[in-house]
Amino acid sequence: MNRFSEDLHRYTDTTFSSLHVRNYRLYYTGQVISTSGTFMQSIAQDWLVLKLTGSGTALGMVTALQYLPILLLGSYGGLIADRFPKRKILYITQSIAGILALILGVLVAANLVQLWTVYALALCLGINTAFDMPARQTIVVELVGETQLKNAVTLYSTLVNLSRIIGPAIAGIVIATFGLALCFFFNGLSYAAVVIMLLRIDGRQLNLAAPAARQGRGARRFEICAG
Repeated sequence: MNRFSEDLHRYTDTTFSSLHVRNYRLYYTGQVISTSGTFMQSIAQDWLVLKLTGSGTALGMVTALQYLPILLLGSYGGLIADRFPKRKILYITQSIAGILALILGVLVAANLVQLWTVYALALCLGINTAFDMPARQTIVVELVGETQLKNAVTLYSTLVNLSRIIGPAIAGIVIATFGLALCFFFNGLSYAAVVIMLLRIDGRQLNLAAPAARQGRGARRFEICAG
C-alpha cells in the first residue's frame, strides 16, 4: 500500500508539476472557469441565431465574423504581445470579452436581441480575440519558465479539450432549464475569475524576456507578415 501511495504521489508530481508554480496555478484556475464559459456561449450563440432566423447561412455568417478577424489580425496580435506586458493586455481583452458577453445576455433577457446585434458583437469578439489569444498563449512561459513549459502547455491543452465537452453539456442543461440568457451571463462573469487571478499573480516571480529580445522577435514577425 505504501509503495502504491509513493508511486501515485510520484505520478501526480510529474503529471501536474507545472501546477506547483503558484502563478501558473492561479492562471490555470481562472482558465478552467473561463474556458468552460466560452464554450457555453458558443453553443448558446449558435442556438440563438437559429432561433432568430432558422438559417444555416446566418449561422455561418456569425461564425465567419467571429473567426475571420483572428485570421486577419492574429499576426498583429502577436506583435502587440511581444511589445507590451502580457498581463496588461489580458486585463483589457478579458474584460472586453466579459462585457460583450454580458451585453448579449442583457439583450437576450430583455427580448431586444436582433440578428444584426449578434453579428456586431461576434465581430467585436473576434477582433478582441485576435489580440487576446497570442497574449494568453505566450504568457505561459512567463508563468512557469522554460523547464516547466512543456508540462504547462500539455495541461492547458487538456483543459481546452475537456472544456469542449463540459461547456456545451452545461450549456444544454442551462438552456433547457433557464433559457439562453444565463449562458451569456455566466460566460461574462467567468472572465472576472481570470482578471482576479491575473491580479493575484506575483509579478516578481515572472520569467520576463529582455525588452530588446522581445522587440526583436516582434520586429521579425512583422517583417515576415509584411513580406
